[in-house]
Amino acid sequence: MSPAGSSAHRTLEGGIPAFVVVALAGLTLGFFLWESWAAPRLGSFLGEIAFIALPLLGAIAAIVLWLKYARYFSARAGVTFAKSLRHDAITWVPFLLLWLTYVVPPNLATGSRMLVLATMLFAILKVLIAARFNQTVREVLLDFVATRAAIIVIAELAAVIIGQRPGQHVSESSQLLLAVWGRWDAVHYLNIATRGYQGTEMAFFPLYPMMIRALGVLVGNHLVAGLLISNACFFFALLFLYKLLEREFDRTVARRAIFYVSIFPSAIFFSAVYTESLFFMLTVATFFYLRRRRWLMAGAIGFFAAMTRVEGILLVVPFALEWYAAYRPRLIENIRSLLPAALMGCGLALYMAYLWVLTGDPLFFSHVQAHWNRHLAPPWVSVANSIYAITHAHSGAAVANQALELSFTALMVAVLVFGWKRLRPSYIAYLGLSILIPMSTSSLMSMPRFALVLFPLFAILALWGERPWVNNLILAFSLPLLGLFTVLFADWYWVA
Repeated sequence: MSPAGSSAHRTLEGGIPAFVVVALAGLTLGFFLWESWAAPRLGSFLGEIAFIALPLLGAIAAIVLWLKYARYFSARAGVTFAKSLRHDAITWVPFLLLWLTYVVPPNLATGSRMLVLATMLFAILKVLIAARFNQTVREVLLDFVATRAAIIVIAELAAVIIGQRPGQHVSESSQLLLAVWGRWDAVHYLNIATRGYQGTEMAFFPLYPMMIRALGVLVGNHLVAGLLISNACFFFALLFLYKLLEREFDRTVARRAIFYVSIFPSAIFFSAVYTESLFFMLTVATFFYLRRRRWLMAGAIGFFAAMTRVEGILLVVPFALEWYAAYRPRLIENIRSLLPAALMGCGLALYMAYLWVLTGDPLFFSHVQAHWNRHLAPPWVSVANSIYAITHAHSGAAVANQALELSFTALMVAVLVFGWKRLRPSYIAYLGLSILIPMSTSSLMSMPRFALVLFPLFAILALWGERPWVNNLILAFSLPLLGLFTVLFADWYWVA
């Protein structure tokens, strides 16, 4: 059989109905690309050519992607290629919904919103099918759905039954159930996405609001765009963490770790319009590729981490440690493999260059922290300031907030001190630096939230959780506080 005949035969292994569905989905995408982009920009002659070419190219591209993904999924899930083709064809059906834009009134669904909806359904169906055949995806999906559903229900009930804290507060949506997720720092990210940087908002790094702005163009709502990004990133962060720790230890440790991080008291921020989900995903993914010695991929992801939060630059240290461990006998011969670490520095440097042009101060993101009473100081100064604030507080709420920040700081330091021997040097170095940096700002403000993205912390807890009494202690600590923090956040009370 000729190569062309063999390829055609492989294409039809999933059956003619599956092939037709995928081809029609690709044709639909090509047609709407022509309608929304090519037709308004090209002349009549080129437009007519594009009218034929784009749907045809869309169908071909969809079939190629379908085949490649089915081959990958077949190998990963241990199912036959034909079975993989048949199941994956189902995920392409949502793109046929784009034709509803000719039926549904424009005020209810625009073409861009239908495209986002179809893409979401496409991704969800892929995850559900993967969960059916793959234990890793199944366990991650179970934790994600169970914890996110509980948090969403608690937050919405708190907003409706209790109501927001007395005083004037920003409302990012006229719908109460949606506005719950736009509290505190979320307001800054949404403002940046909407109107660009102003004043003290330059303390917030640009990648996350840029993503909100880009997706918001399609969705038509920046708050919804932020929620989609945060929750999608959290799912993939759990997936990366599971695969990373499964390789380092075993499936049981990985399972406990993703559950512990999902129920951590400040895990509400993974579902809100905050950078926690994005940064957590990028940092874990960086380690994931570092451990596989895929240096360029790790450096590229680290670039985006440094564009998300300043702590992303700390990934240079584990990069160097893992590279040294991999090539210790012959460092000079493999020096080129170290070069991608510079990408992480470029992420920070790019934002600094932008600030230099905008304000004349490349370190403005750091200097503006004075607005929140932060400045460089030894770590014990932060602890002393917190204790002083507790002893001189004039309200119970102030005492509680400071006590929580002090307690979470103590928890982080204790896990580091007593668990450092259980992990690789690169993990411990990253954990130690990630604790030291915020402690060196003369304030422990937001430490419960900073702890949330430190995956080595949860790896150590997962190792300790092998003992039933330790596991029970972690659950007893996390679950009640997660409920409390969710209620407080939903009602405009400060959490972290």
